[in-house]
Amino acid sequence: MSHKIVVLDGIYANPGDLSWDPLHDFGDVTIYDRTTEDEVITRSEEASILIINKIKLGTSEFDQLPNLKLIIISATGMDNVDLKAAESRGIKVKNVSGYSTQSVAQHVFSLILAIYNKVIPHNDSVKNGDWDQNKGFSYLLETIPELTDKTLTIIGFGQIGSEVAKIGSAFGMKVLVVSDHSKSLDKYELVSLEEGFSEADIISLHWPLTPEKKGIVNASLLNLMKPTGVLVNTARGGLINEDDLAHALRNNKPSFAALDVLTQEPPTTNHPLFQLSNCIITPHIAWASSRSRKILLDKVFEHVAHFTN
Repeated sequence: MSHKIVVLDGIYANPGDLSWDPLHDFGDVTIYDRTTEDEVITRSEEASILIINKIKLGTSEFDQLPNLKLIIISATGMDNVDLKAAESRGIKVKNVSGYSTQSVAQHVFSLILAIYNKVIPHNDSVKNGDWDQNKGFSYLLETIPELTDKTLTIIGFGQIGSEVAKIGSAFGMKVLVVSDHSKSLDKYELVSLEEGFSEADIISLHWPLTPEKKGIVNASLLNLMKPTGVLVNTARGGLINEDDLAHALRNNKPSFAALDVLTQEPPTTNHPLFQLSNCIITPHIAWASSRSRKILLDKVFEHVAHFTN
């Protein structure tokens, strides 16, 4: 049986440096870089297989897509699809997990090192002409601390949190772990959320966003951090109360935040964190290394192959 396969928002997994060609072995393929909410039904109405990333699908969409048999989410999170509604209609839903572990861990430390080594201000200083004879062969704008002997608190200890812990240990950091599931750890110290925030030099968030975790990083927790502390979030923006974080950063407690995710993506242009020099923001790219996206696409192709064979 030949399937009608439609990719609705393919630009995220494949902005053009990879290939969708393997999909053509399984049916008639149509690929869209982006699809608006108003375009979902017209583009999907003949599809038996839909491949999506952030497109939302629920009862209303399923009622208008009688041919749909399989949804593949080219991501780990599945909150954009009504799973119960899909199951009740016999529509299978597959996601991809574990593809971006190394990519996200790498991004965590790219943010940490950019902050600790003052990469951006020193680059700007040199290009502004500050490196002259008066400065000599070397100069510092600020003291550069080392990661060695600093305390890293990891909030959430799944695959990514575990990988971040390994890298932190390789730098000689003391690693503390806050986990909902782990009862004891061989290599690292398990602590409460409050202990993790109060003792950390650097905090890295790796919890999934659940209703009880929404806005959990608030003024109360931020106030426990050291004045020199750094908060890193490559998990989900909704974990942080962003107004509380903006207020805390204005008062330099913590001293710095580095965020790859925000509550609203894309954000509004008047976002409260945009004007703060002690906050780095990247556009949800921690997962998106070329290797990570290649693994992601290969897993998507495997899902299609298993379904059609």
